[in-house]
This record gives sequence, C-alpha cells and structure tokens, in this order.
Amino acid sequence: MPLARSLSVTSLSGLEEWDEEFDLEDAVLFEIAWEVANKVGGIYTVIQTKARLTAEEWGENYFLVGPYVESNVRTQVELIEPTNPVLKRTIDQMNASGCKIYFGRWLIEGSPYVVLIDVGFTAWSLDRWKRELWEHCGIGVPWFDREANDAVLFGFLTAWLLGEYAAQSEESPHIVAHFHEWLAGLGLVLCRQRQLPIATIFTTHATLLGRYLCAGSVDFYNNLAQFNVDKEAGDRQIYHRYCLERAAAHCTHVFTTVSQITAIEAEHLLKRKPDIITPNGLNVKKFSAMHEFQNLHAQSKSRIQEFVRGHFYGHLDFNLDKCLFLFIAGRYEFSNKGADVFLEALARLNYLLRVNHSDVTVIAFFIMPARTNNFNVETLKGQAVRKQLWDTAQTVKERFGKKLYESLLVGQLPDVSKMLDKEDFTIMKRAIFATQRQSQPPVCTHNMLEDSSDPILSCVRRIGLFNSSSDRVKIIFHPEFLSSTSPLLPMDYEEFVRGCHLGVFPSYYEPWGYTPAECTVMGIPSISTNLSGFGCFMEEHIADPSAYGIYILDRRYKGVDESCNQLTSFLFQFCKQSRRQRIIQRNRTERLSDLLDWRYLGRFYIAARHMALAKAFPDTFIYEPEETASTAGFRYPRPASVPPSPALSRHSSPHHSEAEDNEEDERYDEELEAEKDRVNIRQPYTMPVKNKVSAVLGNGDGDEVTSEKN
Repeated sequence: MPLARSLSVTSLSGLEEWDEEFDLEDAVLFEIAWEVANKVGGIYTVIQTKARLTAEEWGENYFLVGPYVESNVRTQVELIEPTNPVLKRTIDQMNASGCKIYFGRWLIEGSPYVVLIDVGFTAWSLDRWKRELWEHCGIGVPWFDREANDAVLFGFLTAWLLGEYAAQSEESPHIVAHFHEWLAGLGLVLCRQRQLPIATIFTTHATLLGRYLCAGSVDFYNNLAQFNVDKEAGDRQIYHRYCLERAAAHCTHVFTTVSQITAIEAEHLLKRKPDIITPNGLNVKKFSAMHEFQNLHAQSKSRIQEFVRGHFYGHLDFNLDKCLFLFIAGRYEFSNKGADVFLEALARLNYLLRVNHSDVTVIAFFIMPARTNNFNVETLKGQAVRKQLWDTAQTVKERFGKKLYESLLVGQLPDVSKMLDKEDFTIMKRAIFATQRQSQPPVCTHNMLEDSSDPILSCVRRIGLFNSSSDRVKIIFHPEFLSSTSPLLPMDYEEFVRGCHLGVFPSYYEPWGYTPAECTVMGIPSISTNLSGFGCFMEEHIADPSAYGIYILDRRYKGVDESCNQLTSFLFQFCKQSRRQRIIQRNRTERLSDLLDWRYLGRFYIAARHMALAKAFPDTFIYEPEETASTAGFRYPRPASVPPSPALSRHSSPHHSEAEDNEEDERYDEELEAEKDRVNIRQPYTMPVKNKVSAVLGNGDGDEVTSEKN
C-alpha cells in the first residue's frame, strides 16, 4: 500500500522544468556535514554526488564545511588560498585566535570549495564549550562519548565560522547554512541561540533513536506513536545525542528528510513534521550506445566468474553459465539491513531449487565490513590454484599451437594423438591433482575476530548452508569494502554491482537506500522493501515495479515469516527467468535511472533553500503558500510487451520451444517500448503547497522592482 503523496515527486525527461528562480548574487550557501571529504556512510555519497549541481547553481558562493582528516585530505583535497575575500578574512581571524582552518577544492565532480576544520586542534576548549552548552541549551554531554565530543567541537567551530563570516562582511549577505545530521546539528542550534542573520536548514537522513530501536528488534513502525522517546533514548545511553538532534530539528527554519517513511518517523520521534522531502539522487551517466551497460554487465560478470572458479576449486560441479550472482551490501546491521531475512529466504530457496531439480546455481555475496585480522588462507589458496591452472593451460596451449603450426607448414594434417606428449599429460595431471580439496569451500573470505558470535556466520550454521555440492545456493561473506587493489576480489564496488544479476536489500530500517538506487542506475534489478525510502518512492512512480525489475517486499504489513516467504518467491521466480527475460528486465530497469537523477531530485533542495531564505529574510524574500488541489500525477505504466517474470508469462519455466522464442521476438521491441515509457507519462505532481516567491530587488534608482515567480 503506497504511502501518502509528499513533496518528493519529480519531473522526467521531456517535462517542463520548474520556473522557480532566486537572485542569488548576494547570497552565500554553506553546507555543513561531518562527511564532507570524510567517508563514513551514505551521507558522503549524497554530498559528493549533489556537489556538481549545487556548484552550478551557486558558483563561487558555495562552500562545503567539514572536519579536517589528514589521510583524506592528502588524496581528496587540493589546499589553496581562499578566493573569497570575506572568507579569507574570516579564516585568518579564526586561525589567529587559536583555530586551525583549511581551505581548498574537493577533487570530485564540480570541484566545490571546502572549508575543513581541525577539531582536535581546539580540544582544549571542550570543557568550556560543554559548560556553555549546558548553561544556554540545557544539554549535557558525558566525557566518555568521543563522537558526541567531536560534535560539540565541530558545532561550536562551525557557529564561530558562520558568525565571523557575517561580522566580516561589509554588506549584510543572505547566508544559507544547510546542516546534515546530528553531528553537525549543534552549529545550527548555536546560530539560532546567538541570533545570527542566517537562514538554516536541517536534514536528517535517519533519526538516531529510530536506528537504535530497530537494531533492538522492536516492533518499530506499529508503535511509533507509543514510544516514550526520552526514556528510550536514556535507556540506550544516547539521550544527549538525541537532545542535540531534536534541538536542531526544532530550531531550524526548514526541516527536511529524505523520504516519506522517515518523515513519519521524524514527526513521532523528533516531534516536528518535516517541511519538505528531499529524496537522494545520483549523477546518471547515459551511454551513447543503447546497450553499452549490458556489455559492461557481461565484462564484470566474467571477472566475478573468475573469482568463483578459484573460490570453489575442487567443488566446481555447477555450470557457471547457469549461475546467478545475488548480493547484499551496506553497514553491518544484521537486522536493520535485512541480512537475517535474506539468509532465511536463501535456505528456503535452496530447498525449492533442489526439489524442483533446477540446474540453476545461486551464489549470494554478503558485502558487509566487519572486524577481521586478515584474508582466509584457504580463500587465497583458491585464487593461487586458479592462476596456476590458467598458466598450465596457457603453457600446453602454446606447445600444442607450435606443433600444429609446424604440421601445417609441411602440408600435412596434424595427427591429434601426437599433438600432446607425455610431458604435457604429466603437467596437466599435476595441475588436476592440485585442485583436489578435502574441505568445503569457505563461507567467509577473511578470518573473523569474533567468529563464534558473528551474526551472519551464526545464522549460516543454523540454516546449514556450507557450500556443499548438494546445495544449489552458495554463500560468500566478504567482510570488507571492495577494492580494485584487493588480491582476492580486485573489483571496485560499481564494477562488482554491474556484474551481479540481482541486488537484495530486505531492510527493516532504511530511510532512503542508496544501494538499490545504484543498482537501478546501472540497470541491475533489485529487491527493496516498503519500509525503505527508495521502495516507497518507486511504488509512487511505477504502476508495476516488478515489471521494471524493482521488487518491493512487504515488511510493513506482514510478519517476518510471511516476508521470508514473499522474498523466497521473488528469488525463485527470478531463478526461473530465461537469459533473454533477464536482458529485457535489465533494459527496463536502466530506463528508470531518470527518476533518480540529481537534475530532477536536486530541485527539492533548491525549494528548501528558497523556503529558508523567505523565512529568515521576509523583507527581501516573500513566501506565500497557496493551497492547490492535488493532481493525478504520473506513473510508469506496466509494459505492454513480454512479461519479465515466468510467474506472469505463458511459460511455467524458462525452458520453451524455439517457435515460442520467435513469437516473443515479435512481441518485444526495445526501442518502441522505451519510447512509450518516455511519452506515456502523465503530468507530474504539483507541489501540495505552491511556492510563490517574490524577490525584492533594487533597480538602481532607489525604486523597488518585484519579480514574481511561481
């Protein structure tokens, strides 16, 4: 059941752009987050991918503010002198007062300016600032919480920076400060407490209390209205963090969050309804060739197959051409990310594939960073054995080729029995003997520090999926971020995703969900839930999400066992698809990428900034809400051509006759279907509150000229 319509709906290709513009000549935007040039989680991706669009809008008046982390600065930031004279005076003044502030360009798309604050350099002020925080805001921070201590230092230094910038300006500028998450939120609270002339925006990407409650196996969404938030935060020893987050949400001019499901959560836990929904986007790069992404899928898949050949050496008794690669990736939150449901569904899928005598093998990758001390020796040995076999095959091939060449030179057909001599057979036999293995292929690629208590490994032991020959479902747990420099699986995350067939993200708590969004942009089908921002967003925009390779698992209105059965059904039906059906589905999935492009989703951040300016500077920017009737909106219709899943098609399995294949060829026209998707879309939803903005400008003669834009 889709959630109520919100402000998070976007335009698509061919539809009119918003007409809303502001005169930003004397406005300055500071975007503050702990993850500026400092990768910790998903907020880093939000800021990094959005920077190009924001830099195009604000030009030289856009500054990102984050912490100075030397290891990151060395590889990501080019340190330079400030180009803005006001900002240069501000930084010089702060450095002269005992701070250490750096300025540079972040080496990403858009090359935005960054102001990096060394919080450790001013740690001597921590106790004084904590006392000030208690006296003015009534929030106490315990000494043992290092993350909260960093938030205090970062917050006070950020407020100092913004206040100093306003003081150093000769003419009062219109400053917009956009704060992300509770770690940066204290700076916002202090700006309002000190009554600085700054328009503030606070974006929560996930509430603190919500994440903790869900991790504790609480029936979260059915009890949102009943939680005693102060007690729950206190019981989990995060009351001070919760107070910082809630204060920021209430002090800000404009409060935003990333999805409708998180807006409901924020309204109950933070006690303020968000003013606008700002969904997360990506920078979508379209290929000039229609199916270039399919070629990339084939190339990346072959590299994963090479890893699988080594990992399963001695037990490679399945056909790699009929092998499907599934994966789950993200923070190691076993229940929140749905790894528990995924493992249970894999056990049930294994049973179904075995009793139906399927020749499909499923390999499920778990890419979740955990505490390890090194690679598993058996895993490294597998890759070494594979390489040795490859070298042996190349040696024999060269010798065979040389004899064949010499035979053809003298005009004789080769005697195949003499092409390989005893030495060749000896080399090959030794290589075969080297592949013999007494143990099962390992489930985990690394040595875990807490093997006996690890949630994934404990669940694997319970369900009994140990990569045995009789199992049709194999599991590989890779407890480390993927890297192209890894000696084990030398692939970047993007390349790995492109090579997989299906991303599985049955999250119980997922405010947005970048992982399924990245799959969509790369043309890879995915499974998400109606408790994730991404899943709800797709349900709003697509009449039949599964036809486009977006499977929405119901975890909101179904119990765990029912959700497991539904996920098992999705996986089993996906395994029954023919190769051609998967190609068609990938084409459709990739066409949805326009929905997730920052070129469209970025406008909601623009609207939030305009709303904040109008609230903070009512004499200059006027915001007049006008209620408008909701419209029917647009949705991708269900494709009229060949169904993507055997469950919905004429065939009960992927095995059917050549005549039927030819009939399907006539039914499916990729270019025609793509064209229908582009034009067969209703007009976009108008915003429930129409933003009528007036910018009051001077015309040079002392008269006021008002330009109105709806």
